Amino acid sequence: MNRNLKLIFGIIYILCLGILLFILFSYLDLKDLTSYSYLKSQSEILTGLKDKKLILFIILFFLFSVIWILLLGFASPIAILSGFIFGPWLGTVVSVLSFTAGCTLLYIIAKIFFEEIIVQNLEKRIEKFKNFFNKNELFYFMMFRFTGGFGIPFAIQNLIPVLFNMKVKNYFYATLFGLVPTIFIINSLGSGIEKYIDDNDTLKIADVILEPSIYWPLIGFIIILIISFFAKQKFFRNEKN
Repeated sequence: MNRNLKLIFGIIYILCLGILLFILFSYLDLKDLTSYSYLKSQSEILTGLKDKKLILFIILFFLFSVIWILLLGFASPIAILSGFIFGPWLGTVVSVLSFTAGCTLLYIIAKIFFEEIIVQNLEKRIEKFKNFFNKNELFYFMMFRFTGGFGIPFAIQNLIPVLFNMKVKNYFYATLFGLVPTIFIINSLGSGIEKYIDDNDTLKIADVILEPSIYWPLIGFIIILIISFFAKQKFFRNEKN
């Protein structure tokens, strides 16, 4: 790929990211986000609009999520928002499908335009992961997704397969099935937050902690972190041996 073309594509990418961040911060006031009454009123408005135009909301959320992932955004906030809007079950379906589409597109773009840059910056740092995935790229990358990527930021998780030239088909299926457990737990947390806001006019930390629809997903998330920790320890121990 011509270096000038890569540079142009990179500039366009950065501009798109800048525009998205500008739009978000133009419409969001951090002071409002700390106001419970504001969050409750916005939740009611959002729920009412969603109930009237569910299909439109799903399409818009899907497109936004794909763009967000392409711009190297974090997955957890969007998964929480999905659960907040659509509930744990539909939210999980929408989130997983949109994340899988976004991740796969990002992987294809990264392979075409940024492979050299990714190899130069990541290959030495995660060479052990490269050897690990080469054993069985579909299975091990799916397990990697399932355990939350061993704590590696989501954007970097999406780019690691560039290092071992993973097949696009395997990348797609490993992401699709590997994301389900973690995304379901995070969506359930978002749904629990929406339920609490809908049922309560004031915020009480003790009530939040004791809310089953919130603490069960948190426990599930902690379990995923523990599994990720031990899986990572086992992986590195095996590699050293």
